[in-house]
Amino acid sequence: MGVSESDFLPGTLDLLILKTLAMGESHGWGVSRRIRNLSRDILDVNQGSLYPALHRLEQRGLIESHWGTPPDNNRRVKLYRLTDDGAKALARERASWEGFVQAVARILDTV
Repeated sequence: MGVSESDFLPGTLDLLILKTLAMGESHGWGVSRRIRNLSRDILDVNQGSLYPALHRLEQRGLIESHWGTPPDNNRRVKLYRLTDDGAKALARERASWEGFVQAVARILDTV
């Protein structure tokens, strides 16, 4: 059973994109594919949500883009990469997410 981005908590898609780009620059479809592959086909991000999120993160200075040709594609595409501010935001958001997950787990573990 897959989970679409409409089922994500607010901010989760941004966190996943930042983490994905922390592993290396990628084009939009590559970001979506990486998220799907790393989640073992549980999380599926469609282009209608992905590209507005990429644009929003770029406007905030957390990622930057340039045109290039990735090794897995012979076409010129827009490639995205994490900025230093994006790496700092990723660390903050990851800590916040981990605190949230622990809080939910405490509630679920209650008898």
